Amino acid sequence: MKEHPRNPYLTVDTLIETMGGIVLIRRKNPPHGWALPGGFVDYGESVEDAARREALEETNLSVSLVRQLHTYSDPTRDPRHHTVSVVFVATATGTPVGADDAAEAKVFPLDALPAPIVFDHGRILADYAAFKKGVSLTEIFPLKG
Repeated sequence: MKEHPRNPYLTVDTLIETMGGIVLIRRKNPPHGWALPGGFVDYGESVEDAARREALEETNLSVSLVRQLHTYSDPTRDPRHHTVSVVFVATATGTPVGADDAAEAKVFPLDALPAPIVFDHGRILADYAAFKKGVSLTEIFPLKG
């Protein structure tokens, strides 16, 4: 019997800029806590389409993608399994409403984030805050090796 390859799961997360802050969702499912809107990329779907779809499903906001921030691939970033996440920055208008996997969706200023923040989303938010303060992406994400 041929063994199937064991690969990381591809995911997306989106930093949605709106109303002077960033949208976070409070998760319905474990791990419980606050997170960036996001989820798994479906087979046949681009990461950009997945980011827009997940944002709409979890926050009821139609987003405009501005840029890709970074790809996060630490094997321990998600306690459930090894995931690789392509993280986008997006804009939206309107009031977020938690839906699908999100029990709640709210806008938070970067200097007043809720706790706990799950996965590696605290690191992503810190990297984003540094980027917004003008730190270059090559300084935030130096290539190793």
